[in-house]
Amino acid sequence: MGEQHAAPDGGGREFQRVSDELRSRMTDGTYPLRSFLPSQRDLAEEFEVSRDTVQRALRDLVDEGWIESRQGSGSRVIKTQRIQSSTARATRSRRGVTLGPLISEAFEKPEVTLDVFTLTSESLDPHLRLQVERIRGGFIAPERIGLRLLLPSPAIPLPYPRVKGDPDDLRLLERLHTITARHTESLRGALLELGTEGLVQSVDVRVRRVPLAPAFKLYLFNGDEALHGPYEVIERPLALDDGVVTALDVLGLGATLTHHVKDEDRDSPGSVFVESMRSWFESVWTFLAEEG
Repeated sequence: MGEQHAAPDGGGREFQRVSDELRSRMTDGTYPLRSFLPSQRDLAEEFEVSRDTVQRALRDLVDEGWIESRQGSGSRVIKTQRIQSSTARATRSRRGVTLGPLISEAFEKPEVTLDVFTLTSESLDPHLRLQVERIRGGFIAPERIGLRLLLPSPAIPLPYPRVKGDPDDLRLLERLHTITARHTESLRGALLELGTEGLVQSVDVRVRRVPLAPAFKLYLFNGDEALHGPYEVIERPLALDDGVVTALDVLGLGATLTHHVKDEDRDSPGSVFVESMRSWFESVWTFLAEEG
């Protein structure tokens, strides 16, 4: 097999696809903390890219603190996304509380509702596409799917990501908008196809833009579970087409999230939190957001 099957690197963007997928695998438990990633050769064959592309993706992950790489020892996972939960319900998945299993559990119900407020749709896209594949494979069969996605308006000046020391350099914001548009159309198309093909009775995907810079990300599952976590600002080197810049960025996949579940006690901490976040989302969706 080998590298003779590697596909062209698509103008240098393939490394981003590889690094995105590896981040997702480290957060969903596929590659747990302190485990080793597959070899560069195996990753190149799996993703059908060159070894240079894999090496560039791994350098990104080293710079972001996800892995450590040592010559002759491979790449070891040193960070995963932490999700803290105060409820035993969160431990149902054999991999613990991570975003992937919670989305999977939500999609196992006949009626799926998912409300999301986030900086980009980048981390959400692969998780939803996985559910699409489960539906196509006949493993789950939801009857109705409703997704509402709140994203920051491209018209507002976001404080991150940006080039450190140069507020007039807009390349990182333009990159952010490009990534968001690509993943939003990807997940929208994948979900709507389920309805078009008759695999799901009703599919409703709505995206609105809001004039707010997200300080946190929020997922609301079927009205009774919430994941919430602040974006942590970090400084990191970031490779652009014309060189490397020092970026002020935020941790998305690497941020700690807290898991809250609504129960029969309306005054319990979980119930209060979920209801307050639902009310917040509805108010912003109704009064501030515009179709995007």
